[in-house]
Amino acid sequence: MSQNTLTLPLTDPRTGRERWSLTVGREAETRAAVAAARGAQPGWAGLTPRERARRLLRFADLIEENAASYVAAEQAGTGKPDAEAQGEVENCADLLRFYAGAQRADTAPAGGRRIRGRESWVRWEPMGVVAAIVPWNYPLMMAAWRIAPALAAGNTVVLKPALTTPDTAMLLARDAATALVPDALVTVPGDRDTGRLLVAEDIDMVAFTGSEAGGQDVAGRAALHRVSLELGGNCPALVLPDAPDDTCEELVRAVTYNAGQSCAAPARVITLRENYDRTVAGLAKAMSNRRAGADFGPLNNADQAARYDRIVGSSAAAIDHVGDIAAQRGQENGFWRPGRILADLAPDDPAVVEEVFGPVLTVQAVDTVEEAVALANSVRQALAASVWGSDTATTLALAHELNAGEVWVNCHLDQSPELPHGGRGSSGHGTDMSVLALTEYQRPKTVTVRLHTH
Repeated sequence: MSQNTLTLPLTDPRTGRERWSLTVGREAETRAAVAAARGAQPGWAGLTPRERARRLLRFADLIEENAASYVAAEQAGTGKPDAEAQGEVENCADLLRFYAGAQRADTAPAGGRRIRGRESWVRWEPMGVVAAIVPWNYPLMMAAWRIAPALAAGNTVVLKPALTTPDTAMLLARDAATALVPDALVTVPGDRDTGRLLVAEDIDMVAFTGSEAGGQDVAGRAALHRVSLELGGNCPALVLPDAPDDTCEELVRAVTYNAGQSCAAPARVITLRENYDRTVAGLAKAMSNRRAGADFGPLNNADQAARYDRIVGSSAAAIDHVGDIAAQRGQENGFWRPGRILADLAPDDPAVVEEVFGPVLTVQAVDTVEEAVALANSVRQALAASVWGSDTATTLALAHELNAGEVWVNCHLDQSPELPHGGRGSSGHGTDMSVLALTEYQRPKTVTVRLHTH
């Protein structure tokens, strides 16, 4: 343990009360973690794809066998409702199983005689040691998105969870030690300085999921290391006059899932003027049926609650439909914030240009579909978007025009391990999920052999 050990209190977001104190990793801890992962990497990478797959499948089995512990740990740090926490545990195990098979599929470019008299092929080799730094909004699922393809590709991983949510990361390291090889996955809990120290260690790659400011900090410190970034969203949802009848209910469900603390959650609803009033009324009605404390969880921490309060408090929206809070007894001082529909607001309103990262939808109206696309694409972030309408040709054309790494039509937040997820612009770069994510954690080596020496 480092000298001058630092411990910081962790808070239960449901109650606002301290739950335990975390010993924060510093240079000695990050260095020891990286050294352990470095030592384990050749042995882990040296396993055949079949052998690695069997161990990843065992890892997934352990997570499911210990699902109750994972759910309790996830809820302790986030306050998520039972169904959300259970769903994330299931998704984590499913993602590990997906990559256990995907890494055996050989997605490398085909070899062959590309040069006369030569035979060539491409080897995909692991990067080495990956530093995975993940956020507090989906502590388990974001960790799985990073560690599953990294481990499947033959890397070892040092996982740095967010300060407020280290619980499930510790369980992952425990079960990985049983299922994989020792130190294939090492966890270093801590704060932002812990993450900075980790980036400065002898690693080969940084996989960071978090805020735009955090991503810029990581990129600036990573030097020549490869960096994969998944950052903010502030995602638009284009609602056309012929949108399905359940559009408002589905958008409200999506923005209140995880209390809206998702980079890919809908944030900015954009309509045409002819369906603006109808959409605002529909969203307000749907939000009135969603209660913080009963239907969705709290914000994660005091800073996030203050951010919500600041942005909403500074908004000049003339229309403000506020949902209810139904916190249980003893949880009145938790970080509960109601769902809101903000409308009749200027294009530069703080609630529009800043990502609230909470259960808030803004609504804006334009005259034409072309203006709707321009408004959707007007912010720096370009992670995800959705289009709502009944005409297939129109909705697919709009999906093409939207600048986003992922676009949904008549749905939002629907994801699967087979489908890639990643941003553009200030939403970062890189790919999570799908077989494409394997190449994030690998580097190609071309081997060319002269066939005849005489």
